[in-house]
Parts: sequence; structure tokens; C-alpha cells
Amino acid sequence: MFDVTKLLVDVFDPQEGEVVTVMVDLPHDEIPDNPQWQERRQMAEEWREALARLGAERGFTVNPMLSFPATGANNADLPAQGWLEGEEVDLRKVLLDSTLVIAMTEYSATAPLAALAEEKEDFRAASMPGVLRRMEKTALAADYARVAQRCQAIAEAMEGAELCDVEFSTGHRCWFDLRHRKAEVDDGFLPRFKEGDRIINLPSGETFIVPYEGEIEGVPSWTAGQIPVVEDGEMVVFHVTANTIQLLEGEGPLAERYAELFGEDPVRANIAEVAFGVNEKAAVTGNVLEDEKAGFHWAFGRSDHLGGVFGVEAFRSPETVIHQDIVYARGNPVQVRHAVILHPGDRRVEIIRDGEYLL
Repeated sequence: MFDVTKLLVDVFDPQEGEVVTVMVDLPHDEIPDNPQWQERRQMAEEWREALARLGAERGFTVNPMLSFPATGANNADLPAQGWLEGEEVDLRKVLLDSTLVIAMTEYSATAPLAALAEEKEDFRAASMPGVLRRMEKTALAADYARVAQRCQAIAEAMEGAELCDVEFSTGHRCWFDLRHRKAEVDDGFLPRFKEGDRIINLPSGETFIVPYEGEIEGVPSWTAGQIPVVEDGEMVVFHVTANTIQLLEGEGPLAERYAELFGEDPVRANIAEVAFGVNEKAAVTGNVLEDEKAGFHWAFGRSDHLGGVFGVEAFRSPETVIHQDIVYARGNPVQVRHAVILHPGDRRVEIIRDGEYLL
């Protein structure tokens, strides 16, 4: 049986004097509700009640449920106003008055939460966009001590590296530039005053890095190659140069959709993340929050919340901001044939061979 209290203690270990807030987004006239979203809000209330019981034992405060109108886009800026049990409040103030935030939302709030963590040292948050109750039996039930060990092993393999060489099962190949960057781990451990990144996804279990984006004058990015994307039986190949998707190869609805997506805002074509998901309990079902913890993935668009340089201000408008993950875990239509970390002096660390992790 899933023990939510044990998970909350293992992951967050909330302490006396803390202020904890559980946050949800709400459907509205422009964004209709759905059954999974309804279930998530109920799940959030159950987690909040478990936190309240734990807070009574440990001496920390748990706010009433914080809600706000859904933004309609992943990692878009949050609205100015929200509600605490129906009373209108300054959303930013409530969040910054908290020491721990758990965001169980329909649309990802990872980036705006990361911005708040930059402002306040005693602030940490778990972003859980699209979380489903069934994950209490899969990725949320993982052995997070083991997850942390695997995350750290890959982070150590990336230390001082120059490139990540990825060959896909389709035969396409891409090299991701790892220079001038440091890998981070999302290992499901977020105690108060944790060093390093204080924003995690939950379920957790990945080591990630933003490829070098060419922001240093005279030093272009080496990220280049071809990346296959398959959806509904249609394949589009992204041709990448200097860490940017420059060309789409393909014909059909998928190619048209991506052409329109990148045409609306060229900054969306930025390669924003390359990552290795290592949660052995994660199930691949089409839910990105869990899928990405099951294997290799990359993302395009916004990157500043992960350590890159492209934030909201780089896009044409807040409405065109996006950070979209593409996953290649077991069960996805395309796999990773091999992934190798390349260091100066011809040192090579093989991470994945024929779809299986070696570390």
C-alpha cells in the first residue's frame, strides 16, 4: 500500500516552523476540466490533509489549498491572483511566504517556481504537472535511495565532459554540447536548505543538463545532428545546428504542427535540455511527467529554469513560452541505440547500450 506520509517525510522532511503550501490550477471558461484533472485536485487535497496531520506532530504550518486559474501553457508565468479557500490572495506573496510548495497542476509551474527559488533561499518546491493517482503504485513508489545513486553516477560521468553522443534506433544521431554547463540531479530528495537545485519534479529520477547555447561571444555551440520524433505513426526529423532546430524533414500533420509551432516563435527551436531518467518504477504511458523518468529525453524551448539562458523575455510573448520534452524510454516508438559521454583526451563513458543503462 502506498504510504503518502512516508513519501512526504522521505522526500521533504518538513521541520518545525516551516510553512507548507499545496497548490493546484483550476479550469475555467477558456480551459475545460477533465476527469484526470479532477482526480488530481482530489489527490492534492488528500496530500494536504496528510501534511496537516504531519504538521500537527512536527510543529509546522500547512496552508489551506492554494488555487489559481490555469495558464494553459507549460512553464508560463503564473497569474498575479489566486485563492486560499475561496479568498482572493496575492499568489506570489503566498508562495514566497512558504518554505515548501507542492504544485499538483495540469500545466507545469516548474519555471516560475524556479524563479521564486532564486529570490528566496528558504524556499523549495516540487512541481507535479499531470501527476496521476496511479503513479502512487509506480514511480512515486520507487526506492528513492537507489534512484539517487543512479542519478549521481550519471552526473559524475558528465563532470567535465564536452559532448553527449546519442544514436537513436532509427539510425539518426545527434551530439549535445556539454561544455560550460553542470549536470543537475532530480533525485527525489528535497530537505530544507538543500544545496544546489531546490526545485524538483515528483515523481523524480533524472540527471539533466542544458546543452551549451552559444551565449559566449565567439564560442558557437557544438550541438548538432538529426533527432527523430515519432507521434501517431508519423516521423519528423529535426535537423539541428548550433543548438537550434533549423529544419524539419517530413510530410504530414505532425510536420505541419511542428512547423507552425516553431514558426510562431523561433526561440521554441532552442535545444533546452538533455537528460537521463533512471526511475525503474516509472511506467511509459504517454504522461511526460512519468515517461521522462523512465529513460533518455531531451527538450526544446525555455531553458533558464534548468540552468540555461533562454527565459520568458527571450520569447515573442509570454503566451508563446514553451518547454517541451521528447522521451525515448522503453515503450516509446523510438529508442536510444547508444548514448556516450565524451571527455577531452578521448575518454568515453557509455551510459546506454541498446536501450539499457550500463551505470
